[in-house]
Amino acid sequence: MIRLFVAIPLPESVRENLFGIACGLHGARWIDPDRMHLTLRFIGEVDGATADDIADALDAIAMPEPDIQLRGLGMFSDKRGGGMLWAGVRPNEGLMRLRGKIEQALIRVGMEPDRRKYHPHVSLARLSGDSARVLPFLQLRGDYLGEPFRVGEFILYSSFLGHGSGALYREEVVFPLGDKVRAESMWMATAGAEE
Repeated sequence: MIRLFVAIPLPESVRENLFGIACGLHGARWIDPDRMHLTLRFIGEVDGATADDIADALDAIAMPEPDIQLRGLGMFSDKRGGGMLWAGVRPNEGLMRLRGKIEQALIRVGMEPDRRKYHPHVSLARLSGDSARVLPFLQLRGDYLGEPFRVGEFILYSSFLGHGSGALYREEVVFPLGDKVRAESMWMATAGAEE
């Protein structure tokens, strides 16, 4: 079984800019900039054959490269007293179109539709304790506005639970947007070498 999700990688300059606000919030566990991404669809655990079907379905997606911009900071809270600090995304028709195409591709290969409302964001920090202490940080920096960037590709990632350092991500297949070229599957090449 392999645990998968689909996401947009962030340009280095965007990740560095986000990491620049990673201070002044007591108890926050900031996410390493190398792990920052914009999730389009969480898939979950699937077997190898299903993963191959998903990769083939996603490879059929063709559309122009959207331009997106991160805007605003916010927080998700959980019932255990923790939460997640995130950077939001300026409303964007191209991003939502890409998300819709991915959702339809996954449904065509037998995945259940995602019933949750999609809220595009980039996770910045895991929070613990009283969420009220986050409010001054959000008042000070909540009007964050990042630089616009063009989305030239989306990626099928696998996720592995690490020991104490959070999940580890690996690029499995890269799907270019705009001028379409065949996506290359890292796991298919690896699987072929192991047989």
